Amino acid sequence: MLANNVANATTGGYKSDREFYSLYVSPEADSQPNATMPVIARPWTDFSQGLLRPTGNPLDLALQGQGFFSVNGPSGRLYTRNGSFRVAANGSLVTTDGYAVRGAGGGAVTVAAGSPLEISTDGTVRQDGNVIGQLEIADFTSTAGLAKQGGNYFQSARPPDRTGPPDTSVRQGQLEDSNAGAAEAAGRLISVMRQFEMLQKAVSLGAEMNQHAIQDVARVGQ
Repeated sequence: MLANNVANATTGGYKSDREFYSLYVSPEADSQPNATMPVIARPWTDFSQGLLRPTGNPLDLALQGQGFFSVNGPSGRLYTRNGSFRVAANGSLVTTDGYAVRGAGGGAVTVAAGSPLEISTDGTVRQDGNVIGQLEIADFTSTAGLAKQGGNYFQSARPPDRTGPPDTSVRQGQLEDSNAGAAEAAGRLISVMRQFEMLQKAVSLGAEMNQHAIQDVARVGQ
């Protein structure tokens, strides 16, 4: 998990994974006061806002606030915070993977080649002063049902609770950086590796002590 966060520290719109702890209670918990220990129960995704970085590219979009860009994936609707888009040969606005960006109502957003593109904060797309569509910004009351699908996309078993939330604005010419701090993730990764090495050494010492105990008992018996 930590290695994946480090690898995606520069991936636009990436949301880092973190661990959720629970308590392990051993069978001796009633008689021993220290018979509980923290264990990782499951991972969870941190959906906090990443920093917005200006790029100057009119096809780069970022979201300030909650919500996701909706795209038509190969097996249904997907959601992403990575607004690094491009124009396909057929004029559709697509992701770097070629998935069509959904407009309001679910249709693709089609733009004319060679004309300046203007996208307002509510996702309205204009060319030559004419409105040609509006981006579908999906928002969920709870992100618990969102699951990572790889490629910086999320999938949900249920439709979004609303589209175009009033507290979210689209920023043209900007990208949202990953919210995985490279220094923090790398530091935690090194800490985990050191803990593993320490426990591995403790296991080796325990095995060595057992071996010596067996040899000493055998020597006493002789």
